[in-house]
Amino acid sequence: MTKHAATGRLTTVRRSGGLVRPERSTTRGAETAGRSARPAVRLLVAAWLRRRFWRTFLVLTGGITVNGKLPRGGCVVVANHSSHTDTAALLAALDAAHAPRVAAAADYWFRNGMRRMVCSVLAAAFPVRRHGGGYRDLQDVAGPLLRAGHAVVVFPEGTRGDGQVRRFHRGAVELAATNHVPVVPVALSGTFELLPKGGRLRPHAVQVRVGRPLADADAGTARREVLALLAECRSRDSRIRRRAARLAVSGWGLGLVGAWSFAEALSWPLLPEVALAVLCVAAPRAGARLTAGAAAASVVGGLVALALYSATQVGLPQPLTTPRMHTAARQEIRQEGAAAVRHQPASGIPYKVYAAEAGRAGVPAGDWVLRSALARGQRIVVVGLVLTLIGVLTQRWRRFFPQYLIFLGVAFTALFALVIRMWS
Repeated sequence: MTKHAATGRLTTVRRSGGLVRPERSTTRGAETAGRSARPAVRLLVAAWLRRRFWRTFLVLTGGITVNGKLPRGGCVVVANHSSHTDTAALLAALDAAHAPRVAAAADYWFRNGMRRMVCSVLAAAFPVRRHGGGYRDLQDVAGPLLRAGHAVVVFPEGTRGDGQVRRFHRGAVELAATNHVPVVPVALSGTFELLPKGGRLRPHAVQVRVGRPLADADAGTARREVLALLAECRSRDSRIRRRAARLAVSGWGLGLVGAWSFAEALSWPLLPEVALAVLCVAAPRAGARLTAGAAAASVVGGLVALALYSATQVGLPQPLTTPRMHTAARQEIRQEGAAAVRHQPASGIPYKVYAAEAGRAGVPAGDWVLRSALARGQRIVVVGLVLTLIGVLTQRWRRFFPQYLIFLGVAFTALFALVIRMWS
């Protein structure tokens, strides 16, 4: 039994195909109103551009997956609300043929000219008062939109939550009942992690699930449908990736990358990019910090190697290098001095070989640090940022992280074998 939003009369609700219908329709218009209507062409074009914009934004911040679609004609979309990116997710997910419009809090989004312009242009929003007169605002603006075939988005919780779905207010379902259009429940998952309330934007995949349209539903029914859809939004992930991500965002992760990069400039055979390829992809939000740490530690390690080889006769082990590498680096340093290190990123000769030969040749420390930062540091930064971007763009495929590690190991092994063979 559900209570009719407009009349208060109880009716029995049963499911018929994809639409939840009342056993006795209160009006024939509930089945037909708005179905043949279509928004104006200019509004459809604007909606298409808006959809492309927000899809691109969400792809670059972790990706978006959409399941389900809206019914034909005007409808009221109700969704859970925990982030400012909820609107972006809905505008990216809902088809442009409905030219979605969004009800937004007048006291927050329309309190100054700049917010009003951004909200109106990028979010297709219209103002609704949250304290007194809100339902009248909703009816005055949304009623004609629904009759014209638009989808009107309403967040029935009234404000952002902390990831939990709060009680739904009844304004949205009353709006649908008054205008004889269905209520469509939509679940948003991942937006809270993407941009939590009071937090910063951080990469995360988003899921949008569009439910079956509800005819003559009450607020409680709409909320239960959204919760049911949320339960289906299970993120498929890898346990190995989660462990790598926890390491990446911790101080231990930065310490590991720094120690790895420092040691590689002296003796360690594996490039810092190997560590970044694991950690930046596992946790792209830590990518910039890890990349900067790796670049700085590598340059410092090169300076220590320079001092060690110029002041002492100590020779550290340098596995996976060949005499021909040392000969080539020695000749370049004799001809160009510290500037010879610019050849390192493309030559395949390890940075530690250049550092050792520069120390033996007595290259000035200041010049060496500057040239190393421009060559070795720049390469690490570029590679690290590319790996971070890969991590952002592939979040929806996180369950394949173990396979990625296998591919990574095979690729680096093949690369090392090729380089050593080339310089043998």
